Amino acid sequence: MIPPLQGGGPRFESWRAHYKTMADIKIISVDLQKEFSAPGGKHYRPHSNVSFIKNTLIPYLRKRNIKIAEIISDYRQPRPGDLDDSTRPGEIGYESELPDDVKLKNVWIKCMNSPIWTRRNIGNPNKKPGLPYQDPKAFTKWLNSTIGKPNSLDEVVLIGLTIDCCVFCTAQELTFRGYNVKILKEGVDVYSGKPKEKDMILDNYPLANWADIISWNDLKKKL
Repeated sequence: MIPPLQGGGPRFESWRAHYKTMADIKIISVDLQKEFSAPGGKHYRPHSNVSFIKNTLIPYLRKRNIKIAEIISDYRQPRPGDLDDSTRPGEIGYESELPDDVKLKNVWIKCMNSPIWTRRNIGNPNKKPGLPYQDPKAFTKWLNSTIGKPNSLDEVVLIGLTIDCCVFCTAQELTFRGYNVKILKEGVDVYSGKPKEKDMILDNYPLANWADIISWNDLKKKL
């Protein structure tokens, strides 16, 4: 977003030239929850992207007052076709790694790998969750109000866990909707945490159908 500045002269011209070259970019974090990212989590594996996000990305964004949109998961049963029961609201595994001051308040909660799947009582630890169902209209409403419509943005950059599952599905869904999707190389990882597996997925199809890879150095130039 371009901040307002009135008047003219060299300062105004410098401001205008600077912001004219800036891209309108939004960052979305997917499933950066302690169930996956912290020791003791049911699906914990060591992930290099977690330390990068905490120690490099978050301080950089905080200094520039750039907020991250967030998607998290409520994977309680019942979930037909998937027996996993994890990221339970009210438990530590459900908690996000993102500090409140660097993320937007309106968090989207999903209950399957694809972000369009929701349920009754999603995210409510005190009520029994309903069966998963697709609600693409609700997801569209969240996107429009949180990051904006596809034609209002230059890029959407994804970070989080994991590139072989939920980050992948989110990239796919956003591309279907017309967003220009990038994946921050240092900001994602595979479920196993193995670097060779990560490189294989990032450098090949099918991911290349849905997103381009961007490095941290290249992203910094655009923010």
